[in-house]
Amino acid sequence: MGWLEARVKPIRYFNRHTGALETEQVYGEGFLRWSYGNPLGAISLNAFVKRPFFSAWYGRRMDQPESAARVAPFIEKYALDPADFADAPSSYRSFNEFFYRKLKPTARPIDTDASSVAFPADGRHLGFERASAIDGVFVKGQKFDLPALLGDADLAARYADGSLVLSRLCPVDYHRFHFPAAGIPGETRLIEGPLFSVSPIALRQRLAYLWTNKRAITELKTEQFGTVLLLEIGATCVGTIRQTYRPGEAVSKGAEKGYFAFGGSSTLTLFEPGAVRLASDLLENSRQQIELYAKIGSPMGYSA
Repeated sequence: MGWLEARVKPIRYFNRHTGALETEQVYGEGFLRWSYGNPLGAISLNAFVKRPFFSAWYGRRMDQPESAARVAPFIEKYALDPADFADAPSSYRSFNEFFYRKLKPTARPIDTDASSVAFPADGRHLGFERASAIDGVFVKGQKFDLPALLGDADLAARYADGSLVLSRLCPVDYHRFHFPAAGIPGETRLIEGPLFSVSPIALRQRLAYLWTNKRAITELKTEQFGTVLLLEIGATCVGTIRQTYRPGEAVSKGAEKGYFAFGGSSTLTLFEPGAVRLASDLLENSRQQIELYAKIGSPMGYSA
């Protein structure tokens, strides 16, 4: 895909909750398209934008008290509903504090079907029945490199024929991530890396950003779905992946696992072969390379 096509092609997704195909409002769209589509932008991208110090610098700016002035305009521009927030918009002491805000439990009801596995984050999701047979992610021919993603060839072989769900969070989304099923989580393993954008604008150019970026991996042992791998992937301006759960302590479906600080980011869920049947609308849209928008707690699949 050339620079001109990348610059003008909109990001479209199917919204499960409205039943409509919608166009994404991209935060910082001009900068993203310039950085990932313009040869001159690529120079700045590789010189400093991808580097952790850039995200750390921007994160510090979003932690400053004066950044709180951005909250009200952001809520208005992106039509967020403050009624969902656990705290009043005026209570946030910085934009970053607002960014990883908590929501009222009633804002994200968790599917009560005992056989379901829930989406771990608000976002735009792609689902694939076999991780080793993916041949088109945003652009035809792009495949997942599981050994690189997991940093472990033996672990990758174990999950190669299992289902994979990629959940992409935009800056406008709720940025806490949750457990998709009940179980016992282990320690999180951190793999350091750069911080490229995970927007389709960037991933259309190079899907490998997902397995070169900083990422965290947790094993969740469950009764119904075997051992599920939960990954959080950092991105530009998301140098912080904060875990809030306690390893070794049982968790319920929908319990909070952690949060991202400022920026867009992704989570990735991997299942052992034969452990899950992904939801039909997730699979149907993914076959067309269209993301499915769904909120935390909405079912992404069912026990096989």
